[in-house]
Amino acid sequence: MSNLKKLTILHSNDLHGDFLAEKVDDNLIGGVSRLSGYVNQTRREEPNTIYCIAGDMFRGSVIDSEFRGVSTIEIMNMVAPDVVAIGNHETDYGIAHLLFLEKCAKFPIINSNLHIRTNNARLFKPYHIVEIDGMKILFIGILTKDIVNQTRNEGVIGSILDVQEACQEVGRICNAYHAVDIDLTVLLTHIGFEEDKALAEQLDPAWGVDIIIGGHSHTFLEEPTIVNNTLIVQVGTGTDQIGRFDITVDTDTNSLHDYRWQNLPINAEDCPRDAALESIISYYKTQTDEKYQRMVTRFKRQLTHPSRYQETELGDLFADILRDSLRLDIMLLGSGSIRTTELGPIVLLSDLAECFPYNDPIYMCNISGAQFRRMILYMLRDEALEGGHTEFYQIAGGFEIEYDRKTHSFTKFDYGQMPIEDDHIYTVGIQSYHYKNFETMFSVPMDEIVQNGKPRMVATNSQEILEEYLSEHQNLDRNAGDRLIIR
Repeated sequence: MSNLKKLTILHSNDLHGDFLAEKVDDNLIGGVSRLSGYVNQTRREEPNTIYCIAGDMFRGSVIDSEFRGVSTIEIMNMVAPDVVAIGNHETDYGIAHLLFLEKCAKFPIINSNLHIRTNNARLFKPYHIVEIDGMKILFIGILTKDIVNQTRNEGVIGSILDVQEACQEVGRICNAYHAVDIDLTVLLTHIGFEEDKALAEQLDPAWGVDIIIGGHSHTFLEEPTIVNNTLIVQVGTGTDQIGRFDITVDTDTNSLHDYRWQNLPINAEDCPRDAALESIISYYKTQTDEKYQRMVTRFKRQLTHPSRYQETELGDLFADILRDSLRLDIMLLGSGSIRTTELGPIVLLSDLAECFPYNDPIYMCNISGAQFRRMILYMLRDEALEGGHTEFYQIAGGFEIEYDRKTHSFTKFDYGQMPIEDDHIYTVGIQSYHYKNFETMFSVPMDEIVQNGKPRMVATNSQEILEEYLSEHQNLDRNAGDRLIIR
């Protein structure tokens, strides 16, 4: 007769420093206090409970940015996850700082593919085995090179290239630990929902991977997706919800016998507060409030950024400010740099810092009209427009671009009310991250751009430029929709 045991797996992804609850229709939703309260409550009710996070604990809040992730680690130490995988934003403060933060963490941080190029030594433990009630649950952390573009700034760091190599790495780890009598195998990935499905398709059933808990694409699922007999789940972004598996494990056959999965809201009705955790959050909030709770500007009305894959009001405004302040012809602002969906009409420094948390430098490149046309054509490929978690750019004013998705061509490509000239050289501003990953982002080799003149850094801190300009200008407004028209 089979030996069946109960197991509960709670999981989050892409928390992005979402520490504070928000009020929605007079109800308090989310916040790490109630998230922790729910995890603690479940641990009391179900002794065989594991809580895991599929990457991106960092970025998105003033508290995280001001303390460079140290505050996040201290807060998460109190939540006490059983295992956490690295996401792309864990590398934002640099690999060396991430290694320091790992030492501050009282929970295991796993990643199977980041390594030192010279000797191929892994930077982090690739897996973690949680032993609970006689069961052994194997967790493996996966992050592909397409996601870790930040590490290209650090030449000694290498990573897995693609899903196929990630699959091979999973196979090596699973094969190495079959003899340990693993009862359940879970991949904690941060590669996006579509890539999770591609990875699952390539997994060898003999490796025994049961579940993929993913992140990065902020996909909100109502039920698991099943590919190649592997369950794939993800729960959006932030602390407004948590994923929950209630599983029956057959420890004789080392398999998942039965399961129920839910995407549960974190709210005041069902989730108790964690008072001890709130005191830590309050300490950090008090520290940041002294610096950030001051008014920067007032917009004419609230401006929005509803999607990173379209021209937006905030995108237009920020791109215009950077272009005008740096006296460029064109500014391409990474749409994903804008982290909130709305801002204003009253803009506090804390609001601006949460909306635009990146203080990276800006580089000026000399780019021909023909090259720029190729760059925008690549940005508007179907994969990007369909939300494939590729990069999209907000373009400073002066442009009128009309793009036909059926023919994959431009019907209008004007600058200053004149067709853009293929041979004319334009000065184009690009943030450091995108500049250092130029060919990946735009499908144009940097060697080709350099022939027009050597790129140079024209600003050391993009966030400070926005703050300075906004503090000197009041009642700003933008109406999106006339720079980039997609038909």
